[in-house]
Amino acid sequence: MKTSLVLLLIGAALGWAGQAVAQQPALDAKTVHQQAMAAAESTYDAAKLRCDALAGIPHEICVAEARAARVRVEEEAGAAYKNTLAAYIQARMRIASAYHERDKTRCSAAVGNDREVCLRQAKAILVASQADARADRKAIEARLDAHDVKLDAEYRVALQKCDAYAGDVKEGCVSTAKTAYGK
Repeated sequence: MKTSLVLLLIGAALGWAGQAVAQQPALDAKTVHQQAMAAAESTYDAAKLRCDALAGIPHEICVAEARAARVRVEEEAGAAYKNTLAAYIQARMRIASAYHERDKTRCSAAVGNDREVCLRQAKAILVASQADARADRKAIEARLDAHDVKLDAEYRVALQKCDAYAGDVKEGCVSTAKTAYGK
């Protein structure tokens, strides 16, 4: 008897909590962006505190990794907030640069030829990441252009089909085609 009463009370509480969560308004983009930026800052501060326990090159590497992680979160949040192709590409470029700085810091632990190889490899990764971002931008723009051309061609076909009608029927057909294709 007691367990069924407890289960009933737990079920009621969960139902009430679920309903309360469902009634909360969705967060707007600005609030989500501000929360992401605050989370990035607090995560960076915590990582930096962990780095303070280290000294020398390991400390520098730890701080560089924390910075790169912070830049990634901030840039992704900013790009999502702006929600434009240019913002996403710019974010990818800045993230690549942040990781390049991290890799250069890691290379400082090496000496001689190993250091030079490490630096060249870091530079190659940066160049490749930036080239990928630019290529993705061109590919997305090409797909968008192709989509527009296809819609325009379909619209012209729909208008051609309307030519078979006359009067009010033709006007209705043309109006429907314009509405359907956003013209």
